[in-house]
Amino acid sequence: MSSPLATDLQATLNLIPANTWYAAPSGGLTFMNTRSADHLDLPKDHPLRLGTATDVAWDSHIAMLHPDDRDETRRVWADCLRTGSPGEATFRVRSPEGAYRWRLSRAEPVRDDDGTLLYWIGINFDIEKLKQVEFYLAEGQRLAHMGCWASNATGFEHWSAELFAIHGLEPADKPPSIAEYMALVHPEDREFVANEMQRMLANQTGFDFTKRIVRPDGAIRWIRCVGAPRTDEGTFRGLVGTGIDVTEQEQITRALHEREQELRQILDAAPQLIAVLGPERERLYANRPALEYLGATLEEWRQNKILEVHQDDFERFRSFAERSFAAGTPYELEVRVRNKEGLYRWLLARYNPVRDAEGRIVRWYVACTDIDDRKRAEERLQQENVALREEIDKTSMFEEIVGASPALTAVLSRVAKVAASDSTVLITGETGTGKELLARAIHRRSRRSARAFVAVNCAAIPHDLVVSELFGHEKGAFTGALQRRIGRFELADGGTIFLDEVGELSPDTQVALLRVLQEREFERVGGTHSIHVDVRVIAATNRDLEAAVENGSFRQDLFYRLNVFPLEMPPLRERREDIPVLVEYFIDRYAREAAKAFRRINRRTLERLQSYPWPGNVRELQNVIERSVIISDTDEFTVDESWLSARHALGSRFLSGTLAAQEKAIIEEALRASGGQVFGPAGAAARLGMPRSTLESRIRALKINKSRFRSRTAKP
Repeated sequence: MSSPLATDLQATLNLIPANTWYAAPSGGLTFMNTRSADHLDLPKDHPLRLGTATDVAWDSHIAMLHPDDRDETRRVWADCLRTGSPGEATFRVRSPEGAYRWRLSRAEPVRDDDGTLLYWIGINFDIEKLKQVEFYLAEGQRLAHMGCWASNATGFEHWSAELFAIHGLEPADKPPSIAEYMALVHPEDREFVANEMQRMLANQTGFDFTKRIVRPDGAIRWIRCVGAPRTDEGTFRGLVGTGIDVTEQEQITRALHEREQELRQILDAAPQLIAVLGPERERLYANRPALEYLGATLEEWRQNKILEVHQDDFERFRSFAERSFAAGTPYELEVRVRNKEGLYRWLLARYNPVRDAEGRIVRWYVACTDIDDRKRAEERLQQENVALREEIDKTSMFEEIVGASPALTAVLSRVAKVAASDSTVLITGETGTGKELLARAIHRRSRRSARAFVAVNCAAIPHDLVVSELFGHEKGAFTGALQRRIGRFELADGGTIFLDEVGELSPDTQVALLRVLQEREFERVGGTHSIHVDVRVIAATNRDLEAAVENGSFRQDLFYRLNVFPLEMPPLRERREDIPVLVEYFIDRYAREAAKAFRRINRRTLERLQSYPWPGNVRELQNVIERSVIISDTDEFTVDESWLSARHALGSRFLSGTLAAQEKAIIEEALRASGGQVFGPAGAAARLGMPRSTLESRIRALKINKSRFRSRTAKP
């Protein structure tokens, strides 16, 4: 508003014999005329008097309204601001002296020619006298149903015309006698009324009771009698009172009572435990099944906190209840509640709020269904599943880890012991022995079995990408890093990560891995923030890590961190008794895939499979069986003997069944010639023509101390 317009408007509003004001389009007060400001006792220099206020909030003025009128006034004003439409409300305003007076407030929007809202203008009328007239009119209507009377010690002295009308009698000069009055009382109430009259006169006390009368026309009416003693200078003179026709109220009350009784009968017949709570969750009613369950009366349940929730469920129950009560939303939960026998049973409790027309919660209805039998059945089923799973695990010998040889059984026994812990495990063994299957078996039997098992072949990833693969990278960390990538350790958080061929890690990756094992945290490549993870590490290698530590290609501190619980997977030649079982297992697996059936295994083939040393271990056996199943055309399973030629064996010196002493002497001679070096071009494995992992296995089996050969000079 421009200044001249504001000045003219303020001058005009100050002349109006009412409380007036105007406000900004947002609703904030800008000006109050003198009458309004004086009523609120505002200082003479208050900005609202001068029209210099800027969007004064209504909150301070709303606080001056009667508490019962504030919410409705806020609602009306909010509707005006929301719709841009005029509105009005009646409320009581407190004066500086503390007295409340009724006001009628009207607000109108003032708009520009183009419809733009310029400001709000309002006027408040004093309607205190009008409200008083309304009150007295209502009171007069109420008193029209009330009659007055007075009595002495012997009978009635006075009856008002209204009292004659209430009893269906024509007005008379004198009231009825006690006998005539008692004749009007309903026969079922006469004894009660006679006793009350005697008590009042004898005790000279007041009274308040309700009785029925039968009018001369046969109509039955309910009359409430309220009175007090009459005294004259301390001497009892009789009684004075009123008679009020409360038939309509009594009929409504009785109808409600009958409906309430009917509802209670329905609730008592319901097969659920039902309770009704007030808006503040005060206890109002519980049906018979609920009271029988708790072993309490309704009054005991109302007065005492008879509801014992199982200690394991209490915090969850309290949290649900408090959160739902604060939000006013329904909720349900399963909880164990103690019954009258002292036993806890599972109940499914559903809480539902009921609101009135204004949206206020007036009741909470609670319905509890007994689900104890179902929960017990679920627990039994879960236990049976666990037992069945354990039986399957025992029968299948760790699923795909097939066999029952002493060498394998000893390893699986150690797996069962370490699985329950979070210890780091280092699995060693030749290529193809099933080190990853062993790692998966550990994970399945750990507390992390429900989370991820992430396997990483460290030898299959280029050295310059291993760190990014394990720990992830940020966008732009290096050329080609077009977006952020989550590493394998983050994917395995809460679960297990399996690092196969861990001996192939580069020195810088070994440092990063050591930090994760020590501190359980790392940084993405190109990142600046540490990421904490909870991951169990299982590592595997076919290398001799002790030798790698000695020659400096593997960190000693990392080796000790990985080698907390060592496991060695035996090669297949050390568990030959498992070969027939493995052969049958793989034949069945690949025959079903190829839709073939084999009735028997060729005897010579089985003997050949058992005598072959299997340098590639179980993986080589698996490949041979799969290949044979594919090319077989008969129902007898055979293997081409050329696939098991001597050149694939451990070396010509071991094919003839060399005695252990001779085998040990040959290996020691090769170690002596290589200066204790097992692998490499000049190592003992190359001299013997066998894989280094196989030679390492034989060295351990024959208990050869290879370190005693390392100080000597290698032969040419």
